[in-house]
Amino acid sequence: MKRSSLRIRVSNLFTHLRYHSTNPLKPINNTELETLVLQQYKQGKFYNLIENVISKPTVLLASCRNLANNVSINEDSVSKRISIEEISDELRQNRFNVEECCVKMVANRIKGESLILPNLKLKVLIEAIRMVLEIVYDKRFATFAYGGRVGMGRHTAIRYLKTTVQDPSWWFKVSFKPHSLFDDKHVCRLCLIVEEKIDDKFLIELIKIFFEFEALRIELGGCCMGRGFPQESSLNSMLVNIYFYGFDKEMQEFRKKIDRKEKKLSVDSVGGRVFHKPERVYAVRYLDEILVITSSFSKRRMLGLKNEVVKFLGEVLELEVGKLETAIHSSVSEKIDFLGMELQAVPPSVLHPRPSEKEIRARKKYNRQKEMKLLELKNARATRRRKRGLKIVEHVFKKVKRGDVFKFDYQIEREVREIFRSWGDETVQDFFESLEDRADWYRKFTGGDFFSLRNIRSQLPCELVDAYDQFQEQVDKHLTPLKARNALEEVGKRVEEEEKKNYAESIVDDLTKLCMKVVAPPELVRKAVKLAGFTNSMGRPRSIKLLICLEDVDIVKWYAGVGRRWLEYFCCCCNFKLVKTIVSYHMRFSCILTLAEKHGSTKLEAIRHYTKDLKVSEMAGKEEVYFPTEKEVKMMGDKNLTDPKPVDGALTMAMVRLAVDEPKSYCMAHFCDRKETALYRIRLLQNRLNVDPLNTEKWVPGMGAIHESLNRKCLSLCCDHISDLYLGKITLQDIDCTAFVDV
Repeated sequence: MKRSSLRIRVSNLFTHLRYHSTNPLKPINNTELETLVLQQYKQGKFYNLIENVISKPTVLLASCRNLANNVSINEDSVSKRISIEEISDELRQNRFNVEECCVKMVANRIKGESLILPNLKLKVLIEAIRMVLEIVYDKRFATFAYGGRVGMGRHTAIRYLKTTVQDPSWWFKVSFKPHSLFDDKHVCRLCLIVEEKIDDKFLIELIKIFFEFEALRIELGGCCMGRGFPQESSLNSMLVNIYFYGFDKEMQEFRKKIDRKEKKLSVDSVGGRVFHKPERVYAVRYLDEILVITSSFSKRRMLGLKNEVVKFLGEVLELEVGKLETAIHSSVSEKIDFLGMELQAVPPSVLHPRPSEKEIRARKKYNRQKEMKLLELKNARATRRRKRGLKIVEHVFKKVKRGDVFKFDYQIEREVREIFRSWGDETVQDFFESLEDRADWYRKFTGGDFFSLRNIRSQLPCELVDAYDQFQEQVDKHLTPLKARNALEEVGKRVEEEEKKNYAESIVDDLTKLCMKVVAPPELVRKAVKLAGFTNSMGRPRSIKLLICLEDVDIVKWYAGVGRRWLEYFCCCCNFKLVKTIVSYHMRFSCILTLAEKHGSTKLEAIRHYTKDLKVSEMAGKEEVYFPTEKEVKMMGDKNLTDPKPVDGALTMAMVRLAVDEPKSYCMAHFCDRKETALYRIRLLQNRLNVDPLNTEKWVPGMGAIHESLNRKCLSLCCDHISDLYLGKITLQDIDCTAFVDV
């Protein structure tokens, strides 16, 4: 019996290998995955998602594709790192060991905290679970729930505040106690919420085990969520949205009650105009940051709403809310911090101010200069045409004089006619635009009108009188300056009336409407620039000595990654010019000074060599520009909104290349097959400055930090992925940090 069973297993193994050699696995696409998940939906719940969906090799391979981040993968490239079949079998047989897949990163300091990171095998499983939960829950989330969703990022939330929120009166931001971790009671409640839609005991057990061994770690009230830091998993955002699903439903029900009530009307006693001011409640939640705004609410009623929100979060969701920090603020007189930006309600004239007299004079002067340039170009074009026409006439005259027969490869007659026709049309158009010329000719044609006398008209032939009358009609129609002058006056009156109407509407809007003003906090931005070392105590650019050991290309890429992400992050702010100045001046010249100090040259010599656009040569000798040029910085603004990654990850980390001879190994980026790698040591800003990120006096409030346990760890990366890491295209979440190298 034993031999026969062994033969059967061996035959099955060969059959399995032969099948996969002829039919290689391919990642499942999003449509097929959604169809597969929806097939498990019965009687209001999803059943056996681990066994029927997540454990499938095609789904796990799709998870590897997502982790690879634009790197083309196949079954062979994945098999070099992990075994898809092994993970699939372990999931089906309920013997996946999470503890073995967790790696402890010990901090360098004695009192430092350690960090648990999942290895690549566990990351594949976590990403597969996130993909399935996204299909189950994403369409059920509220419209004001942002973060961790496709197309629902920071800029989308800011766009909603700027376009949808009308006439805000009071607002408050829910502040959780800093660094409040998810404990057992939160995990149990999260699992109960998941069990309402999913009937899969193994999936619930996996989520509990993830939190037990700290493979997943959710920290509310901190600054690391949704920023691509390695201490955060890709599944965290989805679980946070699921946990706050009940809160979102409560806010939706409250908003529906407000809409059902009778709407208020306020009558303007001056003009008798009716202004419709209904009561409104707006809520915006980005992961654990919650902002509640009301319109036409009294302060007492707003206080009752705030107490209900705090009570629900504290009693139902069992979260620790900082009641002192969660205070009501006036939207007009006080600013509020949200998503790293300052919000305030202002009249429309503040966002779109009317031009001053000086600006109007400057605009008129510019228009006059523009008209003079157009006139010069027109005269030059007329001169060129006149010369061309004279050359043509001279050529034709010579041919006629010689008596030769004209022989041309093309019809010159058509071009001559076209030139003279356009020339004549422009002359006539210029004549009709000049009222003085038209009045002069009209005076000449209508002067001495003896045909109007009856005695003379009766003695002349009828045909001559009719011809003269028709001629006078055409003169009155085309040459009389009265109609043109009246038309110009009508246009002027219309423009003046529109200006008066717009001015009146703007005054009314300033008295009755409020808009949302989004501002980048100037003090925090300047403090972050100074903390990173871009400027000295006087606020002037300085070099960063830590970057001197890098290659010129890597130095420029590091500055470019910080600058571009800063521009993309704050492009929705009204004071975007401040950020533009910091990037185009402080960062650019800090990079130039760093390159000058590296090569022992002056600033002018560095500018002469690299130019202000910071052109650097690649290994192939081709010059590239990575830092945003001055023209690109000027063109950036509120019209190009995206969902950017925050700049904290690039700002607080530097990668220093090591000059050591280590054996060649695979790149530590997910599923990268390249072996032409180099070792880079991570240097963190807080350890370099000996500053605790929790100390708000020395650290920038609201700015996150990479966990200190990754300081001085060495990573093996290829040239493409180190470039993407510098430029901000990938983060440390896209790298297997558990495979670090000890040097």
